[in-house]
Amino acid sequence: MILLSDPQVADVPVRDCGEPLVEIASAPAIALDPRERDEEGAYGRVRAGVLDRLCAASEKLPDGIGFLVVEGHRSSAEQARRFALYEDRLRGSGITEAAELRRRASAFVSPVEVAPHCAGAALDLTLVDDDGVELDMGGAVNGHRTGDEKYCPMDAPGLTDRARRNRALLARAMGDAGFVNYPTEWWHWSYGDRYWALMTKAGSAPYGPA
Repeated sequence: MILLSDPQVADVPVRDCGEPLVEIASAPAIALDPRERDEEGAYGRVRAGVLDRLCAASEKLPDGIGFLVVEGHRSSAEQARRFALYEDRLRGSGITEAAELRRRASAFVSPVEVAPHCAGAALDLTLVDDDGVELDMGGAVNGHRTGDEKYCPMDAPGLTDRARRNRALLARAMGDAGFVNYPTEWWHWSYGDRYWALMTKAGSAPYGPA
């Protein structure tokens, strides 16, 4: 498994295409959840091409099922704050070596210099029914914050058949639209960032920090 702290990710060149951030709420088919709302409203924005692909993915979902986006863009300052907080949590568990702290933290919070959210390239999202009720995904979005790490990986053991089917549905729709999953977080998908470029062998990333 390649983590975001891997030097291969940082080695991917960025050739930003200049595409703007756009409002996720401008897409009627996509629901936006307020739980990660920030003062600037950045959480509700992504690059235009990312939103186009998300809309295309939503059209592939079965009737009665839709996307609920929890977070899109994130500022570099906020990313750095979250990374530091998670490192502090790991220190509290007895991990003190700097390289190991960085590696462990990057399983759930990206180092700021390669963070897909900071590029406007990432989406944290889940599936909901027609009533807006979240489907059983076998664990919550951002479950690592509540000590639920074991169910965060896409292929986590111990999931029910229903949760596996729902994760497979999410993966199929997002994958067919060109997104890649960060395998430690079933809810995190990105397009156009350095991690995406490495995993797809694109050669360079069209989206850098926005």
